[in-house]
Amino acid sequence: MSQTSSEAPGALRVTGKARFGDAFFRIIAYSAGLSVLVVLGLMIGTTTRDALPVFEYQGLWSFFTSDEWRAGFSRTEFTGEYGAFSFIYGTLVTSLLAVVIAVPFAIAISLYINRIAPKRLAKPLAYTVELLAAVPSVVFGLWGLLYFGPTYVRPVMELLNSTLAPIPLVGILFEGPIFTTSYFTAGVVLAIMILPIITAITREVTAQVAEDQVQAAYGMGATDWEVMRKVILRGAFPGIVGGTMLGLGRALGETIAVAMLVGGSQRWGLSLFFGGDSMAGHIANTFQDAAPETVLALIAIGVGLFVITVIVNVAARALVWRIGRVAGDAAL
Repeated sequence: MSQTSSEAPGALRVTGKARFGDAFFRIIAYSAGLSVLVVLGLMIGTTTRDALPVFEYQGLWSFFTSDEWRAGFSRTEFTGEYGAFSFIYGTLVTSLLAVVIAVPFAIAISLYINRIAPKRLAKPLAYTVELLAAVPSVVFGLWGLLYFGPTYVRPVMELLNSTLAPIPLVGILFEGPIFTTSYFTAGVVLAIMILPIITAITREVTAQVAEDQVQAAYGMGATDWEVMRKVILRGAFPGIVGGTMLGLGRALGETIAVAMLVGGSQRWGLSLFFGGDSMAGHIANTFQDAAPETVLALIAIGVGLFVITVIVNVAARALVWRIGRVAGDAAL
């Protein structure tokens, strides 16, 4: 018998109801994506609007480069001095120190789990590392303040001070006096906090390296170390950079743990053992008792922190894209 219908046998018939469902789903998905931009725009707009009087009073350049912070107590005018450089410096130092410490550990843990550890140990170890991400930051702060800092970090600080402080140029970073609550202590604890993020991404990207390349390297007589260094790490490098930048973004925005461990000083110093403050930490510590004019200045610090975070994320995307092009692998 001839086929009387123009539709092929077994063809999927699209009804009007299905077309409506597709259109409705498209609208929902579009709205959900657009809502992120709306929320982000509202956040930028409202905080910048509230911070404008501070920038006009202090001067935009002076606000971000001056290290003089003297809170006023007026409700109707500005009477204090507001320079956020000390807090910007503390944020950058603790975050960069955390990344410098966390990245080597994250790479080593990832390679061990993926390439070396027996299966019965690899999964429990991976779960243990990921479990660190579930620990509240206030717990990290209390642990670092009452136990980890005095017991383990301070002896390391004293060792670094005695061995590296006499060295020209480098020694300025390890000069005394030594404060347990300092950039160094906050950076070490912050490194533990961002370790799960960097490790998880590094594990994924190292596991995605083509196995035929790995086996080809072994076939040419390469050792395990040479395979991991020249094949796996080289192929996964764009993803590792992306994971590192995500960890840096997480470190920049950390509040409670850093506020408890960085020292709370409104000054800054080149030594890692100096007790300073961070942008988020200063906001958390002073917002509750701040006068109206100081509240606006704290909002201005928040605007600065937001700008720094955006710059880091944009730089991360550009860097990963650039490295991906050079390496022939647009990871992330």
